[in-house]
Amino acid sequence: MPMKELDFIDIIKNRTNSDFLGDDCAYLKDIGIVITQDNFVEDVHFKREWATPYQIGYKACAVNISDILASGGKPEYITVGLSIPNGIDEYFISELYQGIQAGSYGAKIAGGDITSGDKIFISITAIGSTEGRKISSRAHAKEGYIVITKGKYGLSSKGLKELIDEQKESENIKIHLEPKLYPEFSERISTKIQSDYAMMDTSDGLADALFKIAEASNCTIEAKHVDGMFGAEDYNLVAAVPEEFLKELKDYYVIGKVIKYNGYRLSTDGKNFSNYDELNLYDHFG
Repeated sequence: MPMKELDFIDIIKNRTNSDFLGDDCAYLKDIGIVITQDNFVEDVHFKREWATPYQIGYKACAVNISDILASGGKPEYITVGLSIPNGIDEYFISELYQGIQAGSYGAKIAGGDITSGDKIFISITAIGSTEGRKISSRAHAKEGYIVITKGKYGLSSKGLKELIDEQKESENIKIHLEPKLYPEFSERISTKIQSDYAMMDTSDGLADALFKIAEASNCTIEAKHVDGMFGAEDYNLVAAVPEEFLKELKDYYVIGKVIKYNGYRLSTDGKNFSNYDELNLYDHFG
């Protein structure tokens, strides 16, 4: 049976015995930063015939900044590793970096590396500050917490399908190629909250994030069914916070609550999910 992404992650955790693996950002408390890294690979994560150089750069950076925001950190710096094939011209590089800057949400480019390769490969490391902020962990959801989210679901998946069906332009396609992030929502939570809390982005699907929070926190999440929640590529935020904290927030949707572990991790639309594979979500190695 082919290995899945979570299988690889489990092997890496067991082999390295690192205390920093588990969340999408590593929280390096001793030096006051959160750090994350994502790869963006041509013909895996994007196709040049589908996206402009600006859009490629924007999304390559935004997917990293999304993880910083999910941690509650403030985006500060990025480094860019870039591998490019022959034939890439000055215009492409200029537009690519304009997109990277737009997708950095204020973080500064602090270095990187450039090499040649058969395809475009972009690897961005993002660093966030934790000063004045309480950092989240997916293991910090507690019984009685309320689950809230920001943003719409399913539009990015529709945009991807439209691209596959050779449609060139639509609002869904724009959302897929240039996902909107929510730094204000992240900042409001992390600078105002006193209690431990859980927060993730929903890049692998809202159902994915809810299940992983419940599993890491050893609890069950009961959630309303949300259209598009089993899709992916929605770079929204979902958080589990104390109910009394909601008065500090605005412009959010309550989608569920955290209860004591009840033999399954996620309950929605009358279905209970006890095993991650039951969600039938996108597998990076499928």
